[in-house]
Amino acid sequence: MTVLNQLSKWNRDLSRAIAALGTDEFFPTLIEAIGGQVAIDYPQVWLYHRDLPPRVLYHEIPRHAVPSQIDDYLEGPYREDPFYRTSVQQPRSRIYLLSRVTMGKLEQSNYYQNYYADTGTVDEAVYISKLHGGNVINLSMMRLPRNGRFTDEDYETLYLLADPVSELIKSHSEHNDFAVTNLIQPGINHQIDLAFRTFGASILSPREKDVLELMLRGYGTDTSAKRLDIAVETVRRHRKSIYRKLDVSSQIDLFSLFLNSMCCLGEAAGQDPLSIYMSPVSR
Repeated sequence: MTVLNQLSKWNRDLSRAIAALGTDEFFPTLIEAIGGQVAIDYPQVWLYHRDLPPRVLYHEIPRHAVPSQIDDYLEGPYREDPFYRTSVQQPRSRIYLLSRVTMGKLEQSNYYQNYYADTGTVDEAVYISKLHGGNVINLSMMRLPRNGRFTDEDYETLYLLADPVSELIKSHSEHNDFAVTNLIQPGINHQIDLAFRTFGASILSPREKDVLELMLRGYGTDTSAKRLDIAVETVRRHRKSIYRKLDVSSQIDLFSLFLNSMCCLGEAAGQDPLSIYMSPVSR
């Protein structure tokens, strides 16, 4: 294919990707456009945030390879993924190549020995798009042995496509349906769950904290006893102790204190927001 024909194809394919912005067809259309310029295998799109587990937004991985490519990855190896680490450490929106990110030392890493060696891939390039609120979208493109490693020419082509690809991904992420489903709601759910897990932890015993979390989640005394495998009377004693330590006299007072302390959740950075809310400076 001549340079002119290749450019013409890219323009046509890019136009289709632009037309698909905000729809479920965006990522497959964009990936098809990139694949029309450079051979890629197992393309996958990931959403990363430093405070949330990774989420796969889209992939074209055959069923037999999903366990090694996705399921095993989410079990924990992602924390050592050089692309994940780059994504959560103030990344720039650009193209990254595995050999360059790892400084040629991938095979000596725990990530390679414990996970990557079993994926069947020989190389990887990733477009990183930095979004608002600490969110990052990675468009990952693998290479299997049949296509070999990315050549210098492949990398140069991917580099030339980096700006439009990153900008399109950012634009897609700003569409309401995508933002609410993938960015806003998961963040809200995470914050609420974090509040349930940390509220009161600096004041209460571990068992009292377990009882408190179930109270906040709406579980009654009997159900809490069953879930914690303790006696109902023990739950009641813990509840009385919780009320005394938190200086509240009713469940309404308890929920009010919980909601008021939520304003300190960000400052608490994963610790008990109540310790900040109750401090003399905050009050």
